[in-house]
Amino acid sequence: MTLLNKGCNKHTFDPSPTPIDNDQIQSPVIFLDHMKTVVIGLLGTVMDKRGKGVKRWNSWRPTIGIFMQDDLLVDRVELLHDDRDERLANNVGADIESLSPDTEVGLHRIKFKDPWDFEHVYSTLLDFVERYPFKPEEERYLIHITTGTHVAQICWFLLCEANYIPGALLQTSPGRGDKSVAGNYHIIDLDLSKYDAISSRFKRQQLEGTEFLKSGIATRNSRFNSMIQQIERVAIRSPAPILITGPTGAGKSQLARKIYELKNMRGLVQGEFVAVNCATLRGDSAMSALFGHSRGAFTGAQSARKGLLTKAHQGLLFLDEIGELGLDEQAMLLHAIEEKTFYPVGSDNPVLSDFQLIAGTNRDLQKQVQEGSFREDLLARINLWSYQLPGLKDRREDIEPNLEFELQKAEQQLSHKVSFNKTARERFLAFANQPDSLWSGNFRDLNAAVQRMATLSDGGRINETTVKEECERLQRFWHHTQAAGSLPALEEVLSGEQIEDIDLFDQYQLRQVIAICRDSRTMSDAGRQLFNRSRLKKSSSNDSHRLRQYLTKFGLSFEDLQD
Repeated sequence: MTLLNKGCNKHTFDPSPTPIDNDQIQSPVIFLDHMKTVVIGLLGTVMDKRGKGVKRWNSWRPTIGIFMQDDLLVDRVELLHDDRDERLANNVGADIESLSPDTEVGLHRIKFKDPWDFEHVYSTLLDFVERYPFKPEEERYLIHITTGTHVAQICWFLLCEANYIPGALLQTSPGRGDKSVAGNYHIIDLDLSKYDAISSRFKRQQLEGTEFLKSGIATRNSRFNSMIQQIERVAIRSPAPILITGPTGAGKSQLARKIYELKNMRGLVQGEFVAVNCATLRGDSAMSALFGHSRGAFTGAQSARKGLLTKAHQGLLFLDEIGELGLDEQAMLLHAIEEKTFYPVGSDNPVLSDFQLIAGTNRDLQKQVQEGSFREDLLARINLWSYQLPGLKDRREDIEPNLEFELQKAEQQLSHKVSFNKTARERFLAFANQPDSLWSGNFRDLNAAVQRMATLSDGGRINETTVKEECERLQRFWHHTQAAGSLPALEEVLSGEQIEDIDLFDQYQLRQVIAICRDSRTMSDAGRQLFNRSRLKKSSSNDSHRLRQYLTKFGLSFEDLQD
């Protein structure tokens, strides 16, 4: 036998066997010769410790009893134990070797903060299981549920039932009516069809996690909801980097924090949530802020400084606007992600930091790669899980539930009830859903609008006058922002000779049309914005046809502008 210590950095257990209903017990399973048998279980810190010296062989020990069964041959055992029980684990491993020399023993160090905390125990065991290299086509797996707390036993059951573990349960017990130290064993093969209630519970847990990521907002956009459901699964199951793209104000920072809080509740991270806007990092200070520096590393460095990556150890690092980082910082960040170490500025000693990265940006990183301003290898590393948050104007069905959420936030800040009267609420929602309501600042615009209306409302009641003033304020702001923004150059889509034949008035108008077309997903969306007033006076309106006719005058098509 080979005794392997596979330190996994994890748990503590208080063992006691749980009786099994005889109706669930099946006859011992005779395994085929070509299939290896693997037992996975927790070290029993009480029962596996019975007896000292040779006297230990006079008492039934649940783990040792497995290897005293004549009809159960085990090729490998994976024994999970706490750091404090390493000596006991080694002793039990040696006893297994003496009983079954052909059995390979793997010892795995794990750590439960609280062995009676169901959520923490389940998450920790799930983490071990997801990292374990199961080979069901070559091996049969038995999960020993006799040792460990009752909570751990329940978690083993749930992991098998949910098929995270492709195996059966193994229950050992002391012999009845005799003094046999081998005891008895039973193999329980779960019939999943009997446990629909548990499956429903898993679905409810997933729904709860999804609602948490949405801050409890009952969003209606199906595409957004599907994306959040997948993010919830990824957040719980994977420590890999996540890239969140989308326009400014779409909620990237809030989502990153919610992911951290969800992982923290599940015991998947122990460190801090560290957020930084990379657009604020410039020059030498960027390196120092991210990676720290040693004393005397540069002029003014009178003392050593720990960087943000060090602060994020065992936690989550959110780098917003990651596209703003310089190439040198990108190179060091890539090394830190892959190796979990980096060198502070001016230091020859590496620093360890094991963190999960969430990156945010409103830029096209692939385009930056082509331009040479973003590293292709870094993009490949952070792009395993990539999600694009839509802007508010692309989620207009979610304006109403988010309005209620913002009202609740306003109530907390103002310490009194805030609400619309019926007519005012209808008018604001009608304005919010108009095609020419740009929501260029996305949820920041909505938050600011509610804050202003709530502050100006008398007695916490928002009326039509307050709504009218706010709508006018937003329209002025959006118009000014749009006018200040740079419109596309006609040279991007037309030749110089074509442009010379177009009046200056038409050139300005065409540039605005091109900008709206590029910012719209479909020709219908663009048409609704461009003909937002005249279309209301028609009994039926074909905005796409009108826009197509306009573009044809200049030899253009909507598809050309999208490209």
